[in-house]
Amino acid sequence: MPEPASSPAVLNGGSHYHAVRAQTEALCRPLAVDDHGVQPFVDASPPKWHLAHTAWFFETFCLKPYCRGYRPFDAAFEYLFNSYYNGVGEQFPRPLRGTLSRPTLDEVLAYRRHVDAAMTPLLDCDDAELAGRIELGLQHEHQHQELIVTDIKGNLGSNPLRPAYASAGEASVAEDGPAALCFVEFPGGIVEIGASGEGFCFDNERPRHKTWLEDFSLANRLTTNAEYLQFVAAGGYREPALWLSEGWAWRCANGIDAPMYWRQAEGQWLEYRLDGEGPLLPNAPATHVSYFEADAYARWRGARLATEAEWEAAARSLPLEGHFAPRLESADAPTFHPRPAAPSELPLAQLFGDCWEWTSSAYAPYPGYCPPAGALGEYNGKFMSSQQVLRGGSCATPRGHLRRTYRNFFYPKDRWQFTGIRLARSQGAAP
Repeated sequence: MPEPASSPAVLNGGSHYHAVRAQTEALCRPLAVDDHGVQPFVDASPPKWHLAHTAWFFETFCLKPYCRGYRPFDAAFEYLFNSYYNGVGEQFPRPLRGTLSRPTLDEVLAYRRHVDAAMTPLLDCDDAELAGRIELGLQHEHQHQELIVTDIKGNLGSNPLRPAYASAGEASVAEDGPAALCFVEFPGGIVEIGASGEGFCFDNERPRHKTWLEDFSLANRLTTNAEYLQFVAAGGYREPALWLSEGWAWRCANGIDAPMYWRQAEGQWLEYRLDGEGPLLPNAPATHVSYFEADAYARWRGARLATEAEWEAAARSLPLEGHFAPRLESADAPTFHPRPAAPSELPLAQLFGDCWEWTSSAYAPYPGYCPPAGALGEYNGKFMSSQQVLRGGSCATPRGHLRRTYRNFFYPKDRWQFTGIRLARSQGAAP
């Protein structure tokens, strides 16, 4: 659970709470009603489900235990919109979320209003446990805001019409040439990683602990589309020696030969972005690649992926200011696409706010990690198996989640998030 003392924004009459809740609905505003129920693949969820689930979280973990006399909006919603909390009860099967034509969108929005009205008297509470749950609920909603963006892209990008989500933002991505790729050296030794307890963090970011690093170097920026296209053109997807065994089997079984949302038409590479499909932007970061693809590309380049400890140690050595991508928080003018690396005096560009960066680290507990008691202990800990850690945050990540210690995690095959590649090398490795 978060430290209640780190949650002053919650205890301010509710303005922060209501702003976060309004932002979720604003992200859905450009959609047609028909778009809200589509589930393009199992990993994604319909926008309507996200709208309902985030209300379910506050109802389940705040209202039911803390609001005397609270009457649920609909008892069936406890089952329909429970994601994975076995300690709370059974869940509607995830692969079938797109079959839920009912409840309607209007009913889901009414559910949100019902929950918000009941939550309002609790927002000035002086109960530390409840304040922590409210803050966790808001951070949880921020995570679902990012998922709404990427799941909408999965929906519209899978549609043969490839319709646009919004007309503003993507077409204005600058096409200035990126800085030449080079490697920035960092010394090894004993370093500390993990959250220190100042400000909000998720339980999987703790405890702060020491670890040993050998000398290493990181690429000064993310891999671009043009650079990744060289891998494609050189037959990288046809060379099994570059791929992990499981990755090669995944590639063959699914006919993968390019990043998600890329396709060739009349000899030209096209990419679907949230303003619609257009020519591949050569200087923008390559994104929507799996861990398997990122790892194979790194091998092809004679490099590797960083460990999460290397990534965090490098990020800690640099000032946080100047590392955030120039993106907008407002859903009325989204810029939900990674931008080319801008000129920078900092040695590393694009650390935050363009693409989640795959690391070579398995998602595992830090030494001394202990999940919270009860159903909320299922939030992170039970997923520490068979997944990889990603660092940095993407163009769809809310600003409050862009921090050095944030540990995102996905399965190696996953690529519907804005995932990208920063190369790493061990010191002394051949250039």
